[in-house]
Amino acid sequence: MFREKHNLWCVYILKCIDATYYTGCTGNLNNRIAVHKSGKVKYTSDRLPIALVFYCVFPDKYKAYKFEKYLKSGSGKAFANKRFL
Repeated sequence: MFREKHNLWCVYILKCIDATYYTGCTGNLNNRIAVHKSGKVKYTSDRLPIALVFYCVFPDKYKAYKFEKYLKSGSGKAFANKRFL
């Protein structure tokens, strides 16, 4: 619903029960979190429960995907650990 009205995209970080983190990008954050919690995402399915620890909203999917890619890089992981986690 949020995406339909505003056409915004989110980059998010989840903390899993085993203290690992999952970084993703979506146009519908509430729906994507529900999919994770239902066990339908391979990485998080055996690491439930999960907690949303960070999200950031972008005006378009290309900027969001670019930031997601950065957060998955070595320097991006260091940045996230220092600033968000």
